[in-house]
Amino acid sequence: MPKTKQQHLDREAGPKRILALDGGGIRGILTLEYLAAIETHLRDRYKNRELLLCDYFDLIGGTSTGSIIAAGLACGMTVDALKKLYRGIGTDIFQESFWRRGLLAPKFDSDALQHALDAQLGADTVLGGDRIRTGLMIMTKRLDTGSPWPLHNHPDAPFAKQDGALRLTQVVRASTAAPTYFKPEEITISARDGHTVNGAFVDGGVSPFNDPALQLLMLAALNGHGFRWQSGHDRLLLISAGTGVFKATYSTEQILRMPAAEQGVRSLQSLMDDCGRVNHGMLQWLTRCLTPWSIDRAVTDMLADSQGGPQLATYARYNVLLETAWLKDKLAIDRSTDAVAKVAAMDDPSNMDELAGIGALAAKVQVKPEHFPQAFDIA
Repeated sequence: MPKTKQQHLDREAGPKRILALDGGGIRGILTLEYLAAIETHLRDRYKNRELLLCDYFDLIGGTSTGSIIAAGLACGMTVDALKKLYRGIGTDIFQESFWRRGLLAPKFDSDALQHALDAQLGADTVLGGDRIRTGLMIMTKRLDTGSPWPLHNHPDAPFAKQDGALRLTQVVRASTAAPTYFKPEEITISARDGHTVNGAFVDGGVSPFNDPALQLLMLAALNGHGFRWQSGHDRLLLISAGTGVFKATYSTEQILRMPAAEQGVRSLQSLMDDCGRVNHGMLQWLTRCLTPWSIDRAVTDMLADSQGGPQLATYARYNVLLETAWLKDKLAIDRSTDAVAKVAAMDDPSNMDELAGIGALAAKVQVKPEHFPQAFDIA
C-alpha cells in the first residue's frame, strides 16, 4: 500500500528520497523522458505497473517548468499524463501574437496557463492539502522584496499555516512567471500577526535555484525549514533532472558592439549559468556523487572531492549539453550549430518532438539501476 503524505514527511521513517526538476520552458518535455525511464525502472524493480513517482519520492521539487511537473507528480499524475499536459501547454499557450513581443507586454497569456493548471491540478487544491500525496516544494521568487521563496508543504515549517493555505496552481503559476514571458503573479500573503500583504512573484529561475537540487538538500537538512531529515549517503537520495544546457557564445567584437541593454541581458543570462555551475559544483562536493560531470577545466569532475567530502546524500544528475560535439559524442546525434541553437529555444513548441527524442536517448544512456541503491528501497 502506498505511503501517506504523513509517512513520506515523517523524519523518523527513513531513509528519504528527493527528486529535483529544473526550469527551462518548453524544454521540460526533455525532463519528462528522464522521468519516464525512472518510472519504468521503479515499476520493473517493484513489479508494480501502477507505481507512481510520488509513491517512491518523499520530496519532489521544481522550478518554473519543473514546478509544473513536480506538482503533477506530487498529486499522483503519471509521466504519460504529464506528457499530454505538456503537449497541450505547448500548443495552446506558447503562441506569440504581434502585440505581445515581450518588450511592452509579456509574450504569452498567463491566464491561459492558469486555466490549464486549474484543470489538471484542481483550482481549489492548496499547498497543504490532502490531494498532494508526498512532500512538495515549488521554487519561486518574490520580486518586490528580492527574496527567493521555496514554498513547501511540511507542517512543521515556521510559516506552514500561511503557506499551506496558498492555492497550488497559483504558486506554480508564480514559479513559471519568467520576466518578459509571463506577467508576475500577485499573491496575498498572510502574516503571523494576522495582517495581509500582496507580493509580486516571478519565476524561481531568476533566483540562484533554477536547478533546485541544492535548495532541496538544504530544505531537507537545515533545521529552519521544518523537515529536519537525517543527512548521509545512506540516509538521503537526491535525483536531479535538467532541461538541457545551452550557452550562446560571442566574439569580443560582438560584445563590444552590442547596445548597452543587450549587454545587460547577456550578463544576466551568464549570471544564471554561473549560479547553475556553482550549485552543481557544491552538490558534487557535498554528496556521494554517482554521476560526476566536469564543472570547469580547473576542478574537472570533482570525483576526489566527492569521495573525500561530507557525503550528505547520494546524488545523481541527469542532463544534456546542447552542444554539437557533446550530442555527437554522447548520443550519436549529428546537428549543426544553428540547428542546436534552434532546438534550445525555451518557448518554441515546434521543438517538442526533437527535444523528446534527445531526452529519450539521453535517458537510455544515463539512467541506471545503481543510481537507486537498495538502501533506499521502499517496503
